[in-house]
Amino acid sequence: MSKLKTYFNWSTGKDAALAYYHILKDGKYHVDHLVTSINSHHNRVSMHGLRRELLVKQTQEIGLPVTTIELPEEPTMEVYNKQMDQVVTNLVSKGYTHCCFGDIFLEDLRVYREEQLKKYNITACFPLWKRDSKALMEEFIALGFKAIVICIKSDLLDASFIGRDIDESFIRDLPENVDICGENGEFHTFCYDGPIFKNPVKFTLGEKVYREYKNPEKDSEAKKPNTMGFWFCDLIPME
Repeated sequence: MSKLKTYFNWSTGKDAALAYYHILKDGKYHVDHLVTSINSHHNRVSMHGLRRELLVKQTQEIGLPVTTIELPEEPTMEVYNKQMDQVVTNLVSKGYTHCCFGDIFLEDLRVYREEQLKKYNITACFPLWKRDSKALMEEFIALGFKAIVICIKSDLLDASFIGRDIDESFIRDLPENVDICGENGEFHTFCYDGPIFKNPVKFTLGEKVYREYKNPEKDSEAKKPNTMGFWFCDLIPME
């Protein structure tokens, strides 16, 4: 029986890396392509500001090609959907039937992904779905994966968490209201070593920067703030 031709919605972080590890072990899927959104204005990964050069180095060490969804500085949903449509249509033309995600428990996000892919006859798969966050993080560390925190929400985590490696002490230090895997967007990571890599991705720590953005969930009745604050840690590629 031939394996299912699959591409991976790649975030560069720990959950994506662990999901990819598990889908390889599954044996049903043939994953040979990654897809990542890039902010073309800043030349960085849209989700958390990782430099494009490190995305490229990471995918080279994993051994898979990556297609980037090129987005402007402040993309609208219309622009995002148009760019995504071009990428997915091209992948469908090449025979892809499945797409893999590293999501764990956000039901609305899973439904959104499945609905968006349905029109392309692409089936979404979620290797980590409904796994316990603490168990996943412990497994990630035990398997020898390495990841560094490159973005945090400032209302949930203080600046001391930015630039830290994912390890047992990181887990212990997390506040109780923060998911251990950061599944609610509390923090984002860059995975740079582990069993899916040929060699570690080398980098040095750069500047740590605080930024504020308009809150898309602003609601006067709920008294949500107008802006959201984030800390970012720049990672500088090394040869």
